[in-house]
Amino acid sequence: MKNAEEWDLTDIFKTEKDYETCKNNIENKLSEITKFEGILCENSDNLYNCYSIYEELLKQFEKLYSYGMFKYHLNMANQEGIKKFKEVEEISTKISTKTSFIIPEISYADENKIKEFLKEEKLEKYKREITEILEKSKHILTKQEESILANYQEIFSAPENIFDILTNAEFTFGKIKLEDGKEELITDATYTNYLKDKNVNIRKQAFLLMYKKYSEFINTISEIYLSNVKKTCITSKLRNYSSSLEKAVINDDATLKVYNALMQGVNESLKFNHKFISLKKKLLKKEDFHMYDLYVNPFEVEKDEITYDDAKNEVLEALEILGDEYTKKLQEAFSHNWIDVYEKPNKRSGAYSSGVYGVHPFVLMSFTNSKRDVSTIAHELGHSMHSYYSNSNQNILDANYTIMCAEVASTVNEILLSSYLANKEKDPTKKAEIIYELLEMIRATFYRQSMFAEFEKEVHEKIENGTILSSEDLNKIYYELNQKYFGNEIIIDKEIQYEWARIPHFYTDFYVYKYATRHFLCNMYSI
Repeated sequence: MKNAEEWDLTDIFKTEKDYETCKNNIENKLSEITKFEGILCENSDNLYNCYSIYEELLKQFEKLYSYGMFKYHLNMANQEGIKKFKEVEEISTKISTKTSFIIPEISYADENKIKEFLKEEKLEKYKREITEILEKSKHILTKQEESILANYQEIFSAPENIFDILTNAEFTFGKIKLEDGKEELITDATYTNYLKDKNVNIRKQAFLLMYKKYSEFINTISEIYLSNVKKTCITSKLRNYSSSLEKAVINDDATLKVYNALMQGVNESLKFNHKFISLKKKLLKKEDFHMYDLYVNPFEVEKDEITYDDAKNEVLEALEILGDEYTKKLQEAFSHNWIDVYEKPNKRSGAYSSGVYGVHPFVLMSFTNSKRDVSTIAHELGHSMHSYYSNSNQNILDANYTIMCAEVASTVNEILLSSYLANKEKDPTKKAEIIYELLEMIRATFYRQSMFAEFEKEVHEKIENGTILSSEDLNKIYYELNQKYFGNEIIIDKEIQYEWARIPHFYTDFYVYKYATRHFLCNMYSI
């Protein structure tokens, strides 16, 4: 009998033979698609036929890549999983290389001619994709140059892959001594739970153990991270963007004005974060308030624990306002192996939802029986339902959406959950605990993610201006940002300088500002 709390990857491929068949299908599609090189824009039929093959190619590849990535993420130390992921990465590079002629041929063609083609009914389904190519034509290189960059795709992924293996499969953080004298191994998944513990000694132990490990590898991680930043800066320059930030925001369907307005607005409002910290210090009656005291809920009535079954019920009840169809699909997610729930040795840390076109979304998390995990479930299922509806109603090209858009669905789910929990609670003390948790979530997302965004911006700008950075420089930048963001009412422990080194989102450049932007707007509209 299948465990409903683990992924069932046979939903993608029943057997390894099916996986191999998919690989062969991709090879055949690539052979067909390359026949259009040099003649793609001669007529509308060529453009349509090429994109029809490309659409089918993407459907096949999304299943193949997801299968390889999921196997890898379930155990990042397993050699077979690593080889499988490397294989799908290699196929990804091959696809990028073989299809690299499409965008420049459209970009360098007569724009009016292409626009006339797009008026034809048969090309309607590809209109959005082709129009976006025309809009970004000044950032598109020649066919030869695009092919060269495509060949480096797997190499460009190396910094993130190295960071993931190092921190997920090779790091161990040691054991925490609990109040009863027993010892527990700290993991990336349980770290936040320890930071929320009422016992200051447990919080401090967790904090020191976590950053002791990162301090030991800070030079290695700095080199990994800086190589990723340099890769981004170089490719942005090659593509004629004014900066790596401009490239990122344009690809998000945003602008530099959005990013800079966020930074300005946050910096102008830092006094509110400082006041929040000061009030929390008083509520906790702490004379010395440390970074490891930040996540304690001063109104907590009982231990921050919940079973997975209770967590599921809370999410279902909170989100039933979105309708019967939505709720039934959530029930399917819980009962039909959409979610790999619990922490396992060498499993990828954190949480994500990944849609697989023609199958269903897959959610990875590490449930630790913390109430905060309930919010994670709601958040990731927001992404999943977005992917499900998008994939069900659009072709694979149009179904893709930017992260800026994606964080709306996830954030709304979190807010609905918080609102539901607060409204149903009758005990005023417990209600205060829930409301505080919502406020803390808003504060942490808005200010902490903005601090991350400011760190990224400063580091990328320095690299683009030719500044040579070391691990000490990165630590200093991050430490000073903590001083600015958190104020004088908290002791900025020296260990916090290493926190930047454990943030996986930094390997997807300028990702985190979208959390702050969307979280702020969604909460403003919900008030």
